[in-house]
Order: sequence, then C-alpha cells, then structure tokens
Amino acid sequence: MKTIILNGSPRKKWNTAMMLKEAQRGAESVGAETEYIDLYDLTYTGCRSCLACKRKGGERCKCFWKDDLSPVIDRIFASDALIIGSPIYLGDITSQVHALIERLHFCSLSYDNYSNYFTGKVNVGIILTMNAPKTFYDLSYRKKAEELAQIFKSLNGSAEVYASCDTLQVMDYSKFNMAGFNEEHKKEMRAKQFPEDLENAFQMGALLSKGK
Repeated sequence: MKTIILNGSPRKKWNTAMMLKEAQRGAESVGAETEYIDLYDLTYTGCRSCLACKRKGGERCKCFWKDDLSPVIDRIFASDALIIGSPIYLGDITSQVHALIERLHFCSLSYDNYSNYFTGKVNVGIILTMNAPKTFYDLSYRKKAEELAQIFKSLNGSAEVYASCDTLQVMDYSKFNMAGFNEEHKKEMRAKQFPEDLENAFQMGALLSKGK
C-alpha cells in the first residue's frame, strides 16, 4: 500500500500539517508506505490548457507540463490512498490545492464523452482546518466540502472529509491585530478539541491505507 500525503498549507508545523502528520502515522501503523509533500515547496501553476493530455494516441492520465507538480500527479495515480489537507482561506481551500485539482482532474477527463480515463482506485481523505466554529462550517462550508469530495471520486475510490474547526491561529494573539478572536476560547479549544481532531486524523490515515 502506498499513501500520498499532501500539505496544501504554507505553514509546515501548524494545524493542517499537524493533522496530516497524524494521518501519516495512522497510515504507517497499518503498514503503508507513505510520502509527505508540502505543496508550497513546489513550483507549479494550475492547468495551462496545453491539451497535450488530449492528443490522439497520447498517454492518458498524465500531465505533460514540465514543472514540479507533474511527477507528483504520476505518483498520485500510482498510489492506493491520497490524504490532502488545506486550511480554509476566505471560505475556500488554498490556491495550491485548487491548482492541483485542475491538473489532476483534467488529465484524466475524456473530451470525447466526458468519461474518466483513470481505471485504478485511490481512496481519498480530505482534511480541512479553519478558525470558524463547527456551527459555521455546517451552515456555510459543509456543502462545498462535500462537492470537493465528489471531485476526488474521479479517482474511483472513497472520498471523505474531516473538518477541524475553531483552530488556534497563533500562540500569542497580543502580537497581532487580531482582536476579533477570543484568545482564551481559542486556547481552550486547542486543549479540548484539537487532540480529538488529531486522533481522528490518525484513524483516517489508518482506515484509508488498509486496502482497496
């Protein structure tokens, strides 16, 4: 079993990364081989619409653009599980994750009949982190998260979302112009809720990596 873990956050040691590291530990606990990648370390853009992946007689499920993302896409298609994490910025996933989705989805999409060229199976876990409380996530973000999971079902496996809400943004709020947030409440949620979120991330990694 091979599990790819992608960090779609620019922060390598904070909420999203911490959740993903636990998911990685969960995957490894059931014997999966894992690869952890920080997307912000890579140089790439969204789809360039070069249409090389649609040429007659060409290789399918392959992005031909020469940048850091194309080999990652190859490894995703060859994997058994994919766990991708993103913070929510302005109500949505990061631009790096959007660009990945464009590239991954487009090169497996048939422009003859809109079917899927990909015949393998990759189970997908999506971890979202946000400072918004769970009530706001349920009201405003959950539907979009479910639509995101539906996109990843083009990899022919299961796709599930876990949302870590009301997260701690910084350790010392007094150093920032962030008076709109209650530091005491944020630290209480960090102590009470975030350990449960980390455990759920571990379980996600283990369940997705057990087998097809």
